Amino acid sequence: MRAEAQAHVATINEALALLRRSLDWDRALRRLDELNARVEDPTLWNDPKAAQDVMRERRRLDESITATRTIERELSDTAELIEMAEAEGDEEMASEGTTALAQLAERAQKDKVKALLSGEADANDTYIEINAGAGGTESQDWAEMLQRMYTRWAERHGYKVELIDYHAGEQAGIKSATLLVKGENAYGYAKVESGVHRLVRISPYDSSARRHTSFSSVWVYPVIDDSIDIEINDSELRIDTYRASGAGGQHINTTDSAVRITHLPTGIVVACQNQRSQHKNKAEAYNQLRARLYEHELRKREEEANTVNAAKTDIGWGHQIRSYVLQPYQLVKDLRTGATSTSPGDVLDGDLDDFMAAALAQRVTGEAVEVEDVD
Repeated sequence: MRAEAQAHVATINEALALLRRSLDWDRALRRLDELNARVEDPTLWNDPKAAQDVMRERRRLDESITATRTIERELSDTAELIEMAEAEGDEEMASEGTTALAQLAERAQKDKVKALLSGEADANDTYIEINAGAGGTESQDWAEMLQRMYTRWAERHGYKVELIDYHAGEQAGIKSATLLVKGENAYGYAKVESGVHRLVRISPYDSSARRHTSFSSVWVYPVIDDSIDIEINDSELRIDTYRASGAGGQHINTTDSAVRITHLPTGIVVACQNQRSQHKNKAEAYNQLRARLYEHELRKREEEANTVNAAKTDIGWGHQIRSYVLQPYQLVKDLRTGATSTSPGDVLDGDLDDFMAAALAQRVTGEAVEVEDVD
């Protein structure tokens, strides 16, 4: 088989292996049988909420298993066709088979990423919180670039984006911002973006045109509904009100309508200022707090279940997950997976899917990669 076709076969087999591993194949087959049996039980719909959960899980498993089996069958058939064509010297048929393999490889990659989104809250909407690091205007400008990057990424996927909280920098950029991204699997994709992001560039704010390094942090947590019970003790909260900043009518900038809530046991802080009334901002801040506490619990469970992964996904200053170099050369490099792009302009315009897919796959395989940071 020609080298191009062999490369496509290797890509497809890699995707299939990850699909089976992410599904826990044997367990998934048993679980699908159990769910099919429950669907046939006429008493299932006595509890509509439970029935919907069963149907949703059954549909997800059935789609993933069917997609995997279909790819395996088409891979076998196409590879056999190519070998037969090459044995008979039929170049046209062999070329058509190679093209079919390329299309199958592309489909396998998409199905692989979709199968990786099987976490407890992956299908939910998500909050993306961005905070500038130390460094004044440089880091604040970088934080605003990240805000735009995630907004563009969301728009590429047809998601709806709302700016929940915003604190402008003194001269340029932002000190912090919180986005609410609404769409299917928004949290599942974005969750791997939590961490510190590093920018290297010639500063537009430096008259000597020196190269500067800036840091900003990103924190991603899922929107949760009322069916998930999160206990919050009011005595463990500190609630502050302050005057909203940024664009708005005369009311929003002249009253203490913005709300900040601090959860004292965990140190989690959330804020909202996009609504005109303090009451509405407080309600939204409570929603954010419930989401942050839920994500905190999910992260704790993940750390307990996989200490290697916990170390790999640790979030803290000096533990950047990705570096973006704009000068003297062009490169974006993920320091967890080794994924790279030589088009930082495209990445900063929201082209993040390859980085997200690599990070999601790593969460399944648990394989640590030794990656050197860029200068």
